[in-house]
Order: sequence, then C-alpha cells, then structure tokens
Amino acid sequence: MMSVRESDDPQLFTRIQEQNLLRQYDLLTNCIEIGLKKGIEAFDKYTLWSLNASAVANIAQFGGRFREQPIYVGKHIPPHFKDVPNLMDQCLSVIHENWDIMDHPTLLPAYALWRLNWIHPFIEGNGRTARAACYFLMCMRVGRLLPGKKIVPERIREDREPYYEALKEADHHWSDGHFNVDRLASYLQELLTEQLRDA
Repeated sequence: MMSVRESDDPQLFTRIQEQNLLRQYDLLTNCIEIGLKKGIEAFDKYTLWSLNASAVANIAQFGGRFREQPIYVGKHIPPHFKDVPNLMDQCLSVIHENWDIMDHPTLLPAYALWRLNWIHPFIEGNGRTARAACYFLMCMRVGRLLPGKKIVPERIREDREPYYEALKEADHHWSDGHFNVDRLASYLQELLTEQLRDA
C-alpha cells in the first residue's frame, strides 16, 4: 500500500502533502492554459478528478474519484454520496450556463469554491481541490494566467478564518433557501488584489 497515514509519520505526511500541493499547482497551470484555449467547457469533472488526485497522492487511496461513502466535516454533514454525481453535474452546469451572463470577476469562482466545499465530493483533499478550481475560474474570467508570487489558494491557506466565515455565511443563506456568495466573492477579490500587487 503506497500511502502514508498522518498518525504513522506526521513529518513524512506533511512533506508529502506539501509536495503534492506543488504538483497540483503545476497541473493547475496546465489546466488553466488548456482552459484558456478551449473555453469554459474545459472546466469539467475530469479536470477536478485530476486536481484532486494530485492533491492526495500517497496520502489517500481514493483520490481522483467521487466518494462512495459518508463523510463528516465539523458541524457540516455533506450530502449522501449517492447524490454527489448529480450535484456535481448541477454545479458544473451552473458555472457553464452563467459564464457569459455573469461577468463579475469573482462571483462564479466563489460559487465553485463554496459549492465544492458544501458537496465535499471527495474522500480527501476537498478544500485543496475547491481552491484550485476557484483559481482556475478566476484566471479564466480574466482570460490569462494571473501573475503573482503567491497565488490566491496559498493566501487562503495562510489565513483560513475569513474563508471559513464566508463559507459559513453562504451555507446559512442556502439553508434559508437563498443563494448568496457575496461575502466569499468580496474576500476573493481582496486576495486577488493582494496577489496582483505583489506580482
């Protein structure tokens, strides 16, 4: 079995996780370049599967495919695993169908970031995959690979509290029967501004 559990060797686990993240960012750059050539349809479940597989290589056995078991995330209970494929189709459909209608720079990226975290489609690496997907859409929205030494997903990882608060707010709106990711979109806009300032 080619996977390491955190409890077996925390240092090795952390090192593998960091190396995976670097590989995921390399892959993400390739995905963005392809997306810029092919259009928004390039943002599909196969792209997400690849980004997830690279994020969890050697630390999770079911990387790169949707979960087929229940999962619990703090107080959030993600949807039943049987609903995941359909919910992911709906998520991608919302992005594809609204791409030419919503030209706001961070609204659809915020939707993807929140929705992927809410669905939690993978066993492991959901946050890393959601942040990569969000950044893919941010680059697609501006039509180029964004410059900057530290990209938005890294900035989120460094200060997670505003990120978690914005996700929670979107969850509350959703449970009240509304769709609102404005706070998350504003937060992403701030991080993007910081990234471009440091470019």
